Amino acid sequence: MAKINRENIGDHLVDYQLSMVGKSMQEAYMTKEWYSKWTMTQQQHDEFKAYAVPLMKKVFKINKARAEANFQWFDLQFGLRIKD
Repeated sequence: MAKINRENIGDHLVDYQLSMVGKSMQEAYMTKEWYSKWTMTQQQHDEFKAYAVPLMKKVFKINKARAEANFQWFDLQFGLRIKD
């Protein structure tokens, strides 16, 4: 796996999130409206956030508050819906 940096962190996080629900980027490319069909549980979302925020802190060299704000934006743009 390539080193995670500013250029590829978005792709990495989308890929990581999809793998948490047993899906892949390849399946996303082949599934119409995958973003509205596929969901994750609140617990999976919490685990994803616990992974993503420290990674953003490290990659972007920012504090926790900024990383959490970045995560909120990312989650709005690319996050799977939460459905328990």
